[in-house]
Amino acid sequence: MTIDDAPRDALRGGPRELLRWVATGAAVSRADLSRLSGLSPSTVSQRVEALISQGLLEETGAGRSRGGRRPRQLAVPTGGAVVGAIDLGAHHARVGTLDLSGRVVQARTLPVRIEDGPEAVLGALLTEVAALVHHDPAASAGGSTAGALRGIGIGIPGPVQHATGRVVSPSRMPGWNGFDVAAFCAGRVDVPVIVDNDANLMALGAHRTAHPELDHAVYIKAGTGIGSGVISSGRLHRGAQGSAGDISHCRVVADPAPPCTCGNSGCLEAVASGAALVTALRGQGVPVSDLTGVIRLIDDGDRQATALARQAGRAVGEILAVVVNFFNPQVVAIGGRLADCEPLLASMRATLYERCLPLATQTLLIERVAAGQDVGITGAAHLVIDHVVAAG
Repeated sequence: MTIDDAPRDALRGGPRELLRWVATGAAVSRADLSRLSGLSPSTVSQRVEALISQGLLEETGAGRSRGGRRPRQLAVPTGGAVVGAIDLGAHHARVGTLDLSGRVVQARTLPVRIEDGPEAVLGALLTEVAALVHHDPAASAGGSTAGALRGIGIGIPGPVQHATGRVVSPSRMPGWNGFDVAAFCAGRVDVPVIVDNDANLMALGAHRTAHPELDHAVYIKAGTGIGSGVISSGRLHRGAQGSAGDISHCRVVADPAPPCTCGNSGCLEAVASGAALVTALRGQGVPVSDLTGVIRLIDDGDRQATALARQAGRAVGEILAVVVNFFNPQVVAIGGRLADCEPLLASMRATLYERCLPLATQTLLIERVAAGQDVGITGAAHLVIDHVVAAG
């Protein structure tokens, strides 16, 4: 059983949680970790030594004495080792390096053409990660970047079989179906490469940043496409094949309904995604070319665009109402470019309260993902850090 598969209770005081407590400042010594975890000092010391040997923790000196020997302080190394992260979208990619606490060191947004195919797109992005590592002053301290990169996490805007790193039947990604992203990258870098769906990485990044104390959460990514990631018992839930949380092809509109890229009609993505809003506005004679134009119209109070955004919010809310009633999460958060669309968010929230059982919404948080544009690369970095911890 890997650390990702372990139940929440089994992770109490596990290496990943010890690392997180130090990274967030909740603990600065072995004594702090023993108090937080409830584990014996000897067990904590053993796990800390393992993390130090992996280069994931370091001792930074002696802390304040509380009557006895001064405790050795612990910290996550902030220089010399980084993880690479790629959050790939249909038109742009966010690429960055992060330290072992999950803090962004460097990041930049690059234009991409997903239709150029996986070899060209991934090859260019891997080159960009290498350039960031090479020019990182912390990672290159001492004049060398050898060993600075510990791994690379990659988010793909389509279904991913996480166990293999293979893309499976993606929408709007010609040439990507069946492509083995992990194997392709492994042939070009000599560090672990972990691949997942972009909505899952957004969920992981948002959860670790905003709500690490909550056990159950649903994070929706609404942009050109639409999807979600699920946190269950404090960990990312992928399901049997990695498709858990894929709400994009749940049907919300009966015939006649807009056709979807999956071959069916009336799917959530065909009704409520950014691409769907662009198509619907063009059908009404509104000259809009992309999602940026749609959002601009909504911000300007355009009647047609605002009405479509409200309809999209209701459609998202209808699907999420089923999810909330079934799963009973503590928080539902929406991210992606449509998260700042107030008419959509208000309509989604109202539909949730209307369609859900009162008990399910009694303490439910409904909010925007607050982690900003780096939430995807933050999730990608934590995916790699978790892998490194588990491998050790």
